[in-house]
Amino acid sequence: MKRVTIHDVAEAAGVSLATVDRVLNGRPGVRKVTIEKVKTAAETLNYTPDVFAAGLAKKRVYRLHFLIPNGPNAFMEDLTREALSHAATMSGERMQVHVEPIDAFDGHRVAGTLAVLDRSVCDGVAVVAPAFPEVRAAIDRLQDRGVPVVTLVSDHPASERRHFVGIDNIAAGRTAGRLLGRFLPKAPAKIGLIAGSLGLRDHADRYAGLGQVIEADFPHLELLKVREGRDDNKRNADLVEKLLAEHPDLAGLYNIGAGNRGTIAALTASGRAKQIVFVGHELTPYTRDALQADVLDAVIAQDPGHEIRSAIRVLKALCDGVPIIEGQERIGIDVFLKDNLPEAANLADAAE
Repeated sequence: MKRVTIHDVAEAAGVSLATVDRVLNGRPGVRKVTIEKVKTAAETLNYTPDVFAAGLAKKRVYRLHFLIPNGPNAFMEDLTREALSHAATMSGERMQVHVEPIDAFDGHRVAGTLAVLDRSVCDGVAVVAPAFPEVRAAIDRLQDRGVPVVTLVSDHPASERRHFVGIDNIAAGRTAGRLLGRFLPKAPAKIGLIAGSLGLRDHADRYAGLGQVIEADFPHLELLKVREGRDDNKRNADLVEKLLAEHPDLAGLYNIGAGNRGTIAALTASGRAKQIVFVGHELTPYTRDALQADVLDAVIAQDPGHEIRSAIRVLKALCDGVPIIEGQERIGIDVFLKDNLPEAANLADAAE
């Protein structure tokens, strides 16, 4: 089917291309009756603006900054790798993608990084945003300076950010609760919880979703106090060792964030791995091996490539003042067991 173009809209409305461009981009200087004619023609033809083509036509260069946590987190490494890959391949589309490493557990430093950005530096920002007040204020100030901001993976809905790119983390937590509830025996049991930090919105939302399902449908299961390891492998290993020592009857374990390598190592070393139902997040070489070895029972995952592509599309749309295609930008939740793993070649080499 032939793609509907701005030329088709202009012809149907009986106006010039320049007039259609002004109407679709909300610029002044067009009579109300003409605006209505153009909008009617666009709706009748089901016209969807091509934001990439529009950017090329205007000879515009899009300077996008991605603020992604550094450190030994395999999923964040995947996000960084995807962003750098796009930075290397999209120069022909007048795209400049810059990746800035941040410490997601240090709200003041993240806020400081956001504070030095403005229109002279970039046209749009995607940030993995820790849910601290100073980060919200920095996002709001950047929006006031005319730079659209989208949150990536971890949201900050109290801020003025324009869009969130990531999974529904409450739903992800509910999924973890459902898996644990169905996998564990229908008898009273304890579930240990490890998080990077409940100061991260994605971790807090997953914890909330988990609690909703356990309280409503599996009240015989006891959720132990959350232990925070800052997504660090060594810290997580220490936390799991202590958890197992304090609770010899532990039946379930949920790692809400990253640091899976340390969690897996401690659980394996204990000799109790096959006695404990273990659910974690993100499919990496380490979690894949743990699934196959029956150390991990289920992995809840998201696609880092889709998230980076989505963030780029959303930021371009915001820069161009065109609608975001919500269905295209919805990030799905995947659940992997040892029985439905993708081919190993599809997993990038990553170290967590």
